[in-house]
Amino acid sequence: MRAFSYERGRRDGFLRAGFVLLGICVNVLFYYLTHSMGLPIYLDSAGTIFVAATGGLFPGIMTAVASNTICTFFDINSIYFGIVNALIAILVSWFCTNRPLKRIKETAMLIVFMGTMSGVLSALIQWWLLGGPENTSVIYLLSSAGVYGGGRRFLSFIIINIFLNVFDKALTAALATAVLHFIPDRLLERINYAGWRQRPLTRDEKKTMDHLSGDSRYSLKRRMTSALIGTSLMLVLITGIVGVRLYFKNAVAEKKDLAMNAARFAAEVVDADMIDEYIRNGEDVPGYRETEKLLYNIRDNSPGIKYLYLVKIGENGCTFIFDLDEKEEYRKYSDEENPLGYDPGTVIPVEEGFKPYMDRLLKGEEIPVIETRSTWRWLASAYYPVRDEKGRFVCYAGADASLDYVSDYMRDFAIRVFLIMAAFSVLILAYGLWIAGTYMAYPINSMAVAVEDFIGAGNEQRKLDDTVRKMRSIDIQTGDEVEKLYMAICDMAVNQSEQLRGLRRFSENTAKMQDGLIITMADLVENRDSDTGAHIQKTSAYVKIIVEGLQRKGYYSEKITPKFISNVVRSAPLHDVGKINIPDNVLNKPGKLTEEEFEIIKTHTTAGKKIMEKAISTVKGENYLKEARNMAAYHHERWDGKGYPEGLHGEVIPLSARIMAVADVFDALTSPRVYKPAFPFEKALSMIQEGSGTQFDPKCVEVLMESLAEVKVIMRKYNPETQTEVAHEDK
Repeated sequence: MRAFSYERGRRDGFLRAGFVLLGICVNVLFYYLTHSMGLPIYLDSAGTIFVAATGGLFPGIMTAVASNTICTFFDINSIYFGIVNALIAILVSWFCTNRPLKRIKETAMLIVFMGTMSGVLSALIQWWLLGGPENTSVIYLLSSAGVYGGGRRFLSFIIINIFLNVFDKALTAALATAVLHFIPDRLLERINYAGWRQRPLTRDEKKTMDHLSGDSRYSLKRRMTSALIGTSLMLVLITGIVGVRLYFKNAVAEKKDLAMNAARFAAEVVDADMIDEYIRNGEDVPGYRETEKLLYNIRDNSPGIKYLYLVKIGENGCTFIFDLDEKEEYRKYSDEENPLGYDPGTVIPVEEGFKPYMDRLLKGEEIPVIETRSTWRWLASAYYPVRDEKGRFVCYAGADASLDYVSDYMRDFAIRVFLIMAAFSVLILAYGLWIAGTYMAYPINSMAVAVEDFIGAGNEQRKLDDTVRKMRSIDIQTGDEVEKLYMAICDMAVNQSEQLRGLRRFSENTAKMQDGLIITMADLVENRDSDTGAHIQKTSAYVKIIVEGLQRKGYYSEKITPKFISNVVRSAPLHDVGKINIPDNVLNKPGKLTEEEFEIIKTHTTAGKKIMEKAISTVKGENYLKEARNMAAYHHERWDGKGYPEGLHGEVIPLSARIMAVADVFDALTSPRVYKPAFPFEKALSMIQEGSGTQFDPKCVEVLMESLAEVKVIMRKYNPETQTEVAHEDK
């Protein structure tokens, strides 16, 4: 992966912005051409698919929403399909996150799914919002198939739209894939990694980070997503509800004013002195037709006025004087019993909505505009009193403004607001998720993984240094508190690593000093023994061979750890420290020891134990000294329990002492003593094997026999007198 730098990230951000702009231009151009030619496909998602495949979720949605917004300059309805294009961007981005767009079989499945989804959604938008298919070719197909109305036409339209959209998405995906083949992978990587505020993560690393977030009870990304979704939904709902309510309130008030004005105008054109004559003789009265014509002019020039009439209200009901025919656009949808109007003199009961105002109506007073609603109509009714020249009340001029179409328009308006706000809400959500991911979730999770690796490195300096380098390579550059936290963690890790390095050096120096003291103590003891030449060096080497062989074969795995091996090898030189208490005449006697003398020699085990226990209490119980105590005290114990000083047997004997028993006896057999010559190499090995299971731990003997090449190297180094014999054995 390329090296990350903030400046390069900025340049790549401009590069990705250029690709987004290119994708928008491609979408708008294809849409303009196909729309101008009246084609049933639009190819307006080619740029969206390309940008989503290369740049990811947010750039893809940005391309989709911006494209449909710009297309409103030549097709006002394109904005309502922005949410469909945004969903396509989401699908392509998700698909390309898990697999490349170049895999034919899975890409074909994606195309079918995108075409089906966009076909169904765009058909629903056209049918419910735009009143039916927009494209003349689709209308022609439906007409040619003999499908004209109802559910069958709707279903046929959806099926046709799905097939057209599948074909459209196949073409756009093919175009996008073809372009991808000609773009270098290096450039695609730069586009995909643009905008990062840290070292860009690989696909596998992102999955690890997402899994890490998923393991959290309340992950930052999940909280951010929930907050953005909730905010977006609230924004859509509040904007939609407030917009609809304000518009509806204003629209109803406007219709009420229109109804009142129409009623007032009607009252002014009517001859009040002729009202009773109109009631008695109706259309035969001279001037009736002329008045009716004036009323028609008033109604036809008043938008939204459905009914215009004159009535005289009495105790027995409403007596009609004029009642105009219903308008043609209302008449074909009317469920009224008398859509052509009531004849003059017809009396009908007073409607329920007017009964609370009967006292005022009988007196000829003005009343507020009244809303009346039934199963098939919703009206705003305004009554204005008609008065004669002397100011006496004669009748009422009534005007009914239809509010049904206002309600229908409100429904359409709400859908339009929802579709527009949904597209922009998805864009805002995608932007918020991108910000949350690049500025917070991924940097914080990267730091968490790095800190866990640092903790897991333990005290191993090489691993600590590697984890510090990996931590610093994250290179978070968010420019905010997250970056400050990252720098603080890096400084803390570096300081802790250096402190541990210093402590390790101090510990190593201390260990070297301790080892030197151990060797010095062992040399003091060995120098008193006239014939144990290089005994501590050889036994230490043999102990190392045996204990590492046990570890290699998996024996005593719960006991043999790197620390145990180090303690045993370092403590081995002290196994005979108790001989410091043995008199010289007994220790260096050239002949066979008497029973009394042998009992004195045996005390070197208990004396060694006491010496080491005193040392342990002095240095606060160092582990390596505990193993030195075990070897000094029990290296003469036998597997069968016939050893000394305590007669321990089997695995009751400390493991370090069992290892030392084999090493000590093997060196004693292969080295000359004042009381005996060195045994031949093969003879010594035979004697060790004979003691397996009786004198020695069988597993310790087994690994010694399997490590003879290493044993011979030690013998050549420290037993020059046996080199010829060992060399002969090698042959």
